[in-house]
Amino acid sequence: MADENAWLRRRAEEPEHVNWYVQRFRDLAASGADLAGEARLIDAMVPRCARILDAGSGTGRVGARLHAAGHEVVGVDLDPDLVAVAEQDHPGPTWLTGDLAELDLPAAGIKDGFDAVVCAGNVIAFVAPSTRVEILRRLGAHAAPDGRVVIGFGAGRGYAFEDFLADAAAAGLHQDVLLSTWDLRPFTPDSNFLVAVFSR
Repeated sequence: MADENAWLRRRAEEPEHVNWYVQRFRDLAASGADLAGEARLIDAMVPRCARILDAGSGTGRVGARLHAAGHEVVGVDLDPDLVAVAEQDHPGPTWLTGDLAELDLPAAGIKDGFDAVVCAGNVIAFVAPSTRVEILRRLGAHAAPDGRVVIGFGAGRGYAFEDFLADAAAAGLHQDVLLSTWDLRPFTPDSNFLVAVFSR
């Protein structure tokens, strides 16, 4: 179906995909691959000891780096198996299982007002299309009044950049900066990746 979460669909079609995904990033880390680009950008945007929400945290690689930099990190992911890996591989942050379309951390006893909300790893392109605007709205609602929401994903994943930016505007997010990479290269019409920085 077109309107379903693509990660859950992939899991149903290929039950071993989760294990492959987990091992892939463990192997990349063991080989010395640079997996911290997203975390470096977020770290540069926030004060020391900031509160950061890792939305769609997966195995925890982004949130773990931010925690190691001294930030208070809460990670939320739809897949309980990935959350379990994050807890095992990266103790320290708070890792939660939850649907971003229903995100309500204050109801779970976690105060809102994050200095930064980061959604990396193409997460926004995996969510069900009918939930996109609501997810963007909820991410913005969890940011502090002067906080930022930073979302990155690649082209060719069924979510055109212009549609994403229109959805973000509809969700009440204000576009601050558009980049083509996590290392601050400017976004151009030919870019095949988008890192969008929003404020509320």
